[in-house]
Amino acid sequence: MIRVRCAPAPTGHLLVSGARVALANFLFARRHGGEMLLRLDDLDSERCRPAHAEAIQQDLQWLGIRWQHSTRQSERLELYQDAIERLKRDGFLYPCFESEEELKAKQEFRRKRGQPLIYDRAMLRLTDKQRRDAEAGGKRPHWRFKLSGRTLEWKDMILGPLRATLSAVSDPIIARSDGSPAAIIASVADDIDFRTTHIIRGEDSPGNTAVQIELFEVLGGGSQAVRFGHLPALGDSPSSAGRPFASLSLRSLRGDGLEPRAIAACLTGDKADDPPELVRLANTFELSSMAASRFDAARLLRLNRRALAELDFAAVADRLPGGATEAFWLAVRGHLDLLKEARGWWDVVAGSIVPPIMEADRDVLIAAGATLPPEPWDGTVWADWMSALERATGLPGEALLPVLRLALTGEDSGPDLPALLPLIGRARTVARLGFAVA
Repeated sequence: MIRVRCAPAPTGHLLVSGARVALANFLFARRHGGEMLLRLDDLDSERCRPAHAEAIQQDLQWLGIRWQHSTRQSERLELYQDAIERLKRDGFLYPCFESEEELKAKQEFRRKRGQPLIYDRAMLRLTDKQRRDAEAGGKRPHWRFKLSGRTLEWKDMILGPLRATLSAVSDPIIARSDGSPAAIIASVADDIDFRTTHIIRGEDSPGNTAVQIELFEVLGGGSQAVRFGHLPALGDSPSSAGRPFASLSLRSLRGDGLEPRAIAACLTGDKADDPPELVRLANTFELSSMAASRFDAARLLRLNRRALAELDFAAVADRLPGGATEAFWLAVRGHLDLLKEARGWWDVVAGSIVPPIMEADRDVLIAAGATLPPEPWDGTVWADWMSALERATGLPGEALLPVLRLALTGEDSGPDLPALLPLIGRARTVARLGFAVA
């Protein structure tokens, strides 16, 4: 069975980049009848928070993502310690006593001389006596994994053939001086334990992937046990401005009134004009469709407008301004790029707006006030008003419409006036017409 995992670190809100990786894993697993694990990488106790973990799960569920299993790395320390001890026992790890400052100084030394910024393996030359002396002096080693130095080749599911020479990569730190596991050993141990078959994640260097492949081998996972797929960074379209889309939080997009269907369609490269639900999107999903994903702000808004236009009142009632009715939603829903724009239109129909002074249209507006039908108003009030106003002014409806729209809404485009007029009501209509000619 295909098994994938989504592994966010709960150090803050879920970013778009993380949501994109989660979508790729969820859709790939569902397309192939597989399972997905949600793994919260919360080993960093200083930065990770339970509230962030809960928020990430809520955001994933809002997006439509479901998982069959979940776990937290903070609850699996025994598994990681077992893996570390196995590597020590089998001679794959060696102790290192350099401090963080010493390591930084070494790296700066190599940088100034134009040398590769990799660890020099100085601690491999440590004698037993030097080690005993260091420990007697109160030093505690961190442990590095001794890489083989060979060249590895593999086929990435998205990027195609890749290769990396391990002699050009630093021996990674597997266990810190306080005994805590590094992220790389925890991740590999988890993947072996969960029997992960495909690791789909964001951009990573071939060298890092090669290190993981070698760890899989020595810990018993096998070099061919896991396939990798790396998503290229999500680029912004040339017309996009401001903060990169990938660095925005999913929660902020939700707060702006973006629908999960529209977000998912943009992040997965789906080409449909009508954004599908995730279940339907999974039926035709191909991982290759995300190889050249580029955020297009204009397309996202178009898709979101389509998604909003298909929602019934019950689906948005709790997100609309207080007092908003079903009639209001039906009038505006096809004219919103973002749900938060409904606030402005609710002010138009139920609040106070100030239209511009329209001196050039004074005669038309005076005639509009004089021909305005009495209440009660129903669905025919607009047609009745236009008929009377056309007769009074001799102007066709297409010439009257932009004048009345600006006077009644303060905007030159928007929802259909026949639907808005009964919601605005006669008193507001009279007041706005009067203000526009004042």
